[in-house]
Amino acid sequence: MKGSKGYYSGTRSLLRKPVRARGKPKISKLLHEYAAGDEVIIKMDSSTQKSMPHKRFHGKIGHIVEKRGRGYVISVPQGEARKTIIVRSEHMEPYTGQ
Repeated sequence: MKGSKGYYSGTRSLLRKPVRARGKPKISKLLHEYAAGDEVIIKMDSSTQKSMPHKRFHGKIGHIVEKRGRGYVISVPQGEARKTIIVRSEHMEPYTGQ
């Protein structure tokens, strides 16, 4: 039988959280405001399915272009192209690297 190629296929370990981290996301993560030009890391939060990006973007670093509704428009490099995705704040965290 042919394997499924659904949207969340192959995400069993990617979306799993440690036992103590399960439950609703912290309110500070939901209320964090980002400005245009900020760098963020896309980290999917499995407790919220709304505006969850595709699994290929998990762990990628992108730049915020603008705020759109409750989410943000993020420009993410993929190969030589740049993809534009719309993600809510619970699926990203600030990038503190160089």
